[in-house]
Amino acid sequence: MGLRGHWYRGGTSKCWLFDADDVSPHAGSREEIRTLLADAFGAADARQLDGVGGGTSTTSKAAVVWATPGGEADLDYLFAQVGIGDPTVELGSNCGNCATAVALFAVQSGIVAPRDGITAVRMRNLNTGAVLGGAVPTPGGAIPRSGLARVPGSRATGVPVSLSFHGPWGQSTGALLPTGNVAEDIPTAAGTMAGTLVDAGAPAVLIAAEEAGIDMSNMAGDFSEHLPALIAARASAGLMMGLRKPEDAPQNAVPKVGVVAGPGNYTTADGTPIPAGSHDIRVRMLSMLAPHPAIGLTSAVAVSLAAALPGSVVAQGARLAHAAAAPGIPRLLRIGTPAGVITTEILTDTDGTIKEVALHRAARHLATADIDVAPAAGLTA
Repeated sequence: MGLRGHWYRGGTSKCWLFDADDVSPHAGSREEIRTLLADAFGAADARQLDGVGGGTSTTSKAAVVWATPGGEADLDYLFAQVGIGDPTVELGSNCGNCATAVALFAVQSGIVAPRDGITAVRMRNLNTGAVLGGAVPTPGGAIPRSGLARVPGSRATGVPVSLSFHGPWGQSTGALLPTGNVAEDIPTAAGTMAGTLVDAGAPAVLIAAEEAGIDMSNMAGDFSEHLPALIAARASAGLMMGLRKPEDAPQNAVPKVGVVAGPGNYTTADGTPIPAGSHDIRVRMLSMLAPHPAIGLTSAVAVSLAAALPGSVVAQGARLAHAAAAPGIPRLLRIGTPAGVITTEILTDTDGTIKEVALHRAARHLATADIDVAPAAGLTA
């Protein structure tokens, strides 16, 4: 079976993008899309050896894209987190890094015609219903093929893409605070841990690092001993947020789970020292079942909203979490991650409600390929 795919780097992820017209002859329903992508990526094998998967959570991603001229957005896209050593594909969340790639793909493929200056792309994420905005530089109406933008976590350059997440929040659960509380006691295998459950960008459970017993002074540190408790917290949070029923198996992709700490000197994964004055909050997230090498953009949005909620575990640690900003003037939140410091721009309404969170990323087209999709085989040694 042949399947045309477009391979992109978006931020600190790699994502295969598929035009819906190329997918529809092989898969019409979401369940069929799951099976198609699992086979294309070789998901059943832990090395994804017989497919196009990258073997890590940040390089085992895909999106199917539908052009929607005259609709609420310029395009719809369905994000897929493909399993590694597990022939499952989760469709329960969004990915900002892949959305960055989708915005560039929209301009490069002709879904959105380039304008002189900046071309805006409106994208509706079918997983959550959220509408995102992308902004791609197109000077003189030229379609960009390369650029000099960089992001923490990658030394490679790419086309600069600004990505905006818009309220209303709570697209997955119906509320910014799904339980109605800014802090909850979350059951884990090792007892309960205090955390904040928030649905913005993506559903997320955020736990104080001190509460989890995790040292944030070295972001290269291995916290495998803490994974069982954090994965159990994800499972409990999924129930508390209404993302699954007690009889449903926990998902590995949602809710996002991470630990947070106030600003402090720390070392990145590549050994770079980061001074305490350079950031407002430190964050380490999980990506599926392993530490994230940077931070997902949807997680950065969740952290940004939680920082503005008095009493949340993020607000308790974040510097400038409650700094006032005039409507229309962005408030900045600097997030220290294992890859370095990223900055979110937070825009509020006249009543102080957060209406938009923006980030600046980079993307690049890597390849277009005809993928020879084989049915899933047995696990390899």
